[in-house]
Amino acid sequence: MQLNRKYTFHTKTTSLKDVEKEKETHSYLSKEEIKEKVHKYNLAVTDKLKMTLNSNGIYTGFIKVQMELCRPPQTSPNSGKLSPSSNGCMNTLHISSTNTVGEVIEALLKKFLVTESPAKFALYKRCHREDQVYACKLSDREHPLYLRLVAGPRTDTLSFVLREHEIGEWEAFSLPELQNFLRILDKEEDEQLQNLRGRYAAYRHKLEEALREVWKPD
Repeated sequence: MQLNRKYTFHTKTTSLKDVEKEKETHSYLSKEEIKEKVHKYNLAVTDKLKMTLNSNGIYTGFIKVQMELCRPPQTSPNSGKLSPSSNGCMNTLHISSTNTVGEVIEALLKKFLVTESPAKFALYKRCHREDQVYACKLSDREHPLYLRLVAGPRTDTLSFVLREHEIGEWEAFSLPELQNFLRILDKEEDEQLQNLRGRYAAYRHKLEEALREVWKPD
């Protein structure tokens, strides 16, 4: 069955008015309001991934993040953690309401032993509204578990996606940060070239051995 659904992607987090309203709601939630929302959330949970509210008002719970990477990221040698088949899979993280988007990205990369800089990745929230799906990039200071709590446990209403930064988004970084990214890319390029040269050298050696065997005089 084919779904006629329109996808709209935004590099900003909706409108400024929506952002300020969301921040205001987050700032002025009392402990009683949080307690009520956590209670309603747990009643709606169907996969046993409930939230836990502590006496200090901080709550913990689970979020699911989908990997949508254009290319396999660089991982530690022999890690075996992130294969091409992992791209597109859903990963579950246990986090706190105090954890920021930046911390979630670092935790996710650490889970898969990714050695690339967390600054090269972004976390998006995917919102479903009527027949459209909006993917909005989150700022590093936002709190994913709060967004999960407010939206409820249904991932068809709100879900999280890890992606690389898109072209044009680099304007938000300072010159030293961009220069550091270039150094990282140069290093990765050198490593890839060395690996490629090594593979061709080994292949050339095997071909030369095979030729010597074919032309060996009787």
